[in-house]
Amino acid sequence: MIQTTKALPALRASLRGLQLVRGKHTAASTASVLNQPISEVDPEMFEIIEQEKARQRTGICLIPSENFTSRAVMDALGSVMQNKYSEGYPGARYYGGNEFIDQSEALCQRRALETFRLADDRWGVNVQSLSGAPANLYVYGALLKPHERLMGLDLPHGGHLSHGFQTPTKRVSYSSVYFETLPYQCDEQTGLIDYDALAASAKLFRPKIIVAGASAYARTIDYARMRQIADSVDAYLMADMAHISGLVAADVLASPFAHADIVTTTTHKSLRGPRGAMIFFRKGVRRVTKKGVEIAYDLEKPINQSVFPGHQGGPHNHTIAALAVALKQAQSPEFVEYQRQVLSNAQAFAQALSGRGYSLVSGGTDTHLLLVNLLASRGVDGARVERVLELAKVAANKNTVPGDRSAMVPGGLRMGTPAMTTRGLKENDFAQIAEFVDRAVDVALDVSKQVPTKKFADFRSALGDDVAAVPALDKLKRDVVDFARSFPAVGFSVDSMVHKD
Repeated sequence: MIQTTKALPALRASLRGLQLVRGKHTAASTASVLNQPISEVDPEMFEIIEQEKARQRTGICLIPSENFTSRAVMDALGSVMQNKYSEGYPGARYYGGNEFIDQSEALCQRRALETFRLADDRWGVNVQSLSGAPANLYVYGALLKPHERLMGLDLPHGGHLSHGFQTPTKRVSYSSVYFETLPYQCDEQTGLIDYDALAASAKLFRPKIIVAGASAYARTIDYARMRQIADSVDAYLMADMAHISGLVAADVLASPFAHADIVTTTTHKSLRGPRGAMIFFRKGVRRVTKKGVEIAYDLEKPINQSVFPGHQGGPHNHTIAALAVALKQAQSPEFVEYQRQVLSNAQAFAQALSGRGYSLVSGGTDTHLLLVNLLASRGVDGARVERVLELAKVAANKNTVPGDRSAMVPGGLRMGTPAMTTRGLKENDFAQIAEFVDRAVDVALDVSKQVPTKKFADFRSALGDDVAAVPALDKLKRDVVDFARSFPAVGFSVDSMVHKD
């Protein structure tokens, strides 16, 4: 009995040792499972991703709001930075453990100001917005009370939903639900913004914010004139440069910063970063009264509070880290040369399409995108041509043109050059793409002749999904794939792909 009692401590120690070993084994097993690659954990999703890689490599991307981001940006997007919660701002978080998150966000803010050549005593920036439309809403929330007024370019004339949009029977955009919105428009004859009409409407409507920005406008915006109009009604001028921010960063397109009070942008279009957004805001003196009293800007605190805690919680730290990487790349000579090529390619693309008889809204382009009036040029709408192009592995998008009445079956096609320029295409390559587009229009016209009605659903049914059943479309697809494969993939290695052919 005494011997048994003396043996108990040793036995208990041995059992504890076994439990520790078992615990370490269990923890190791768990870690092993969690560290397995997606190809082993989820083959179904792995296959979808591999198919998307193949689509990007073997297709042509003409959507002007899309781009191919770099491997370095994607490395940051898929990093451990996504594991951390960090409500608040650098140095003032609601969670502990944010030492390196603070460093990352501060670095991103500093690079944002450097990239657009802004002094930190004149400008500040919030990099936490999740995307462009929310960023715009956050600005409205910071500066407007419910049902106060704003003006933006009309959606059918090239504006964006987040700038406000309503029909005679419905407020489509929640910007138009929360606030009172009045659009300004383009002259339907020239396709250019009618600044005189905007000035007249602003004097009657007296908005608190005027938005200078667009989603499908191919010309540069006269920011100086917009500033004059905003001053005439004591409104804030907010520039939404989402589409052109990369061109502005490279200083190859007119910058809104010299004239705007607030500048918003997405980060994944021509800037070629991750899917996020930034809000830039002015500091210092806004105006001087007739009595010489300086009125300071009060934007930083309201905008930051509108972002958090007003509209969202913890920021996406992996996106902010990836944006910092993209902003560093945007400061390089190679990035400037890339943006110059984007503009040159857009000019070549426009000329090639015009040479084939296509009418371009506003007569051409100053930027990275162009808007083709297919209905006026060839008597076919953008929805039909978009579908034919999609089957031929060319991604473009139907778009309204000034005078259109339907957004679902509009008369135009919007196309741009940033994505394929990233893959290395030059001017002659876009002349070839113009020929592909022209062939797609011919297919759309031929199929339309076979459809007794004008309904798009009937056209789509007649076209079908079997490309081989339409010889001209089948040949077009094969030519597109051969063409696209001749250019390098971006962001991933072709050798790593499952579907290389």
